[in-house]
Amino acid sequence: MDALILSRLQFAATIGFHILWPTFSIGTAAFVAFLSFRWWRTGNPVFRDLMRFWSRLFGLSFAMGVVTGLVLSYEMGTNWAGFSQSTGRVLGPLFAYEVLVAFFLEAGFIGIVLFGEGRISRGAHLIACCIVAFGTLLSAALVLAANSWMQTPGGVVRDADGIFHVTDWLAVILTPSYPYRVMHMLGASFLTVSFLVAGVSAIQLLREPGQAAARKAFSLALWAALILAPLQIVLGDMHGLNTRQYQPTKLAAMEGLWESGRGVPATLFAWPDMDAERNRFAVEIPRLGSLYLTHSWNGEVRGLRAVPREDRPYVPIVFFAFRIMAGIGILLLTVAITGAILRLRGRLFASRRFQWLTIAVSPLGFVAVIAGWTVTEAGRQPWVVYGLLRTADAVSPVPSAAVATSLLLFLLLYAALLVVFIGFATRLILRGVATSRTTDLDRRSEAHG
Repeated sequence: MDALILSRLQFAATIGFHILWPTFSIGTAAFVAFLSFRWWRTGNPVFRDLMRFWSRLFGLSFAMGVVTGLVLSYEMGTNWAGFSQSTGRVLGPLFAYEVLVAFFLEAGFIGIVLFGEGRISRGAHLIACCIVAFGTLLSAALVLAANSWMQTPGGVVRDADGIFHVTDWLAVILTPSYPYRVMHMLGASFLTVSFLVAGVSAIQLLREPGQAAARKAFSLALWAALILAPLQIVLGDMHGLNTRQYQPTKLAAMEGLWESGRGVPATLFAWPDMDAERNRFAVEIPRLGSLYLTHSWNGEVRGLRAVPREDRPYVPIVFFAFRIMAGIGILLLTVAITGAILRLRGRLFASRRFQWLTIAVSPLGFVAVIAGWTVTEAGRQPWVVYGLLRTADAVSPVPSAAVATSLLLFLLLYAALLVVFIGFATRLILRGVATSRTTDLDRRSEAHG
């Protein structure tokens, strides 16, 4: 393989591993802030104990995100010099603000979140938790602003040397795809962590069915999932409509649609054959594709043959990644509805089968996030800045052997990091939510609010 393919594989591996931790951090930071608020508002020690437990897991994920995020910054300069040179005046300030504002908010107050509880008032600790949660949201908003500009660029001009210059910062940040991508990513983070909390709580309930903290977290997580799962499907539909308008070739690859037309079918399964420009072993439902892609039985959708072969992404990757993401979304919605039915019947905490089910599906949100980002990034190809800068023109002129060596080292290092994280997280989870007595400082905090 040449340096271009190897560089793409390396970046895919590193960004795919990295995105796990912001997803974890965004949802967990919000959950910790909610628990801190409930502890401050009610004085119920169950919320305090849960807050302590989940803040430790948040601290682990935050550390993993920092370590893996640094690699991406260097990688853009080493493997993607053409991209950095062309887009530096646009994306550089966005990444700088993400570090100087959002990351510093998180890094500056995470110590208070992790070690300040019990040493400062409940109100002060709540403020620190809210600042960290806000920092994770701001970080996601700025990173997604940069990525959304790459998907639907605007507010720039390109000079004779291929360098992009900003003419309108508002247009750079608020691109047509930006609101949908932000909402979809944040929704995915919250939904993923909701099922993670449910799965971890289910483990603790199986070990100790009467544990108050596990029952409370299990209930809260499934309430959140019941709201977030259908909301995420609606947000995904809105994002799909936006993609049809601004990136129709990506949408055609997601659907495995070769011919443009009206009343197009929904392809449930197929093997896209790029050489023959057709789908093999296709299982289709007539007209359903137009219904959910355009909200009309006779809606028109543009196919892959509408653009030259060299302007098409690698269809099988996009096609199957989209079905993995959508399938997991439907499965999680089904589990959330099942939990609601059990709750109505008074069997939410009694059904061990359902608890095992929540444990089984708890990692699937992360799989869906990676699949969704695969659709987003692979579906944009062969462009790194959609319609303006090709990926082949953005890669650095580095030897293939050097990229292959660094790719192997990254895979080994990240595998080791994942094993370490799973080891520490498993120990915390199996240890369970520790309960402790209310301290004198807690009592003074209750008295003063």
